[in-house]
Amino acid sequence: MRTFARGAATWDVECPRRPSPVAGVTMAGFRVRDLEALRIVPFPAVTLLLEFGAGSPVLDGAAGRQRPGSFVAGPGLGAGGAVRARGQNVECVQVRLSPVIARAILGAPPAELDGAVVPLDDLWGREAARIRERLGEVTSWQDRFALTDALLARRYQAGPPVDPEVAWAWRRIVVSHGLARVEGLAEEVGWSRKRLWSRFRSQLGLPPKRAEKLVRFDHAAHRLVAGEGAARVAADSGYADQSHLCRDVMAFTGATPTTVADELFLAVDDMAWPIKRPREKDWTGRRAGL
Repeated sequence: MRTFARGAATWDVECPRRPSPVAGVTMAGFRVRDLEALRIVPFPAVTLLLEFGAGSPVLDGAAGRQRPGSFVAGPGLGAGGAVRARGQNVECVQVRLSPVIARAILGAPPAELDGAVVPLDDLWGREAARIRERLGEVTSWQDRFALTDALLARRYQAGPPVDPEVAWAWRRIVVSHGLARVEGLAEEVGWSRKRLWSRFRSQLGLPPKRAEKLVRFDHAAHRLVAGEGAARVAADSGYADQSHLCRDVMAFTGATPTTVADELFLAVDDMAWPIKRPREKDWTGRRAGL
């Protein structure tokens, strides 16, 4: 376990030694003694947080204060800078699920999670309590990751896959960093625009245009955190100009690019979510993982 330190924030962070057997799953383990007002930044994945420690995260947001324990949140969580996380003695496994596999694993349409936080108990019932208990019983983080992987793999195999055309369209958006011509995706898979938009929204939880903007923002935000200037990031990331980048950053975070460059939620990614090459699947594959 390594320590992430930035200013007064100190977190213990652990990563799996091996990639998940389920394409589209990444995870990290966190132990945080004192979590203070962490701004949640929208990310192009569904978040599954499995907490098992003595404490519990508290989410302060537009819907008021929530103590959801283990929870699921859609890709829109934190839009506008509306959500803060805090807590003491928090221990958790945080899982990022590609929207392509989220429906199968969660057992619920991701469209119901857009920008929302849903307690895991509401989705999984008693299974949520059992996984919390089992995560607390094991003492090794690698064993916790293995236990979580086994749970996700079992649920994934039993759940319904998304349409391969939808998976392919999502992958095109992701690998292009949000620069794919969304209007042309339907033509490329041989569907009408209306059909692709409807299936994409119902199966992945957000419409293609929103997905494109979120993926592009995420790529740009991480470049800002890496120290690149806003003008260069805007020019390379497909924004019309620096003002366009600033508007998108403000819409997603409620903050300026300068402020976002110092966000802890993004800064910890280099340690907790090291970049890996995505698995290559074309749209004909049933289990495309991106």
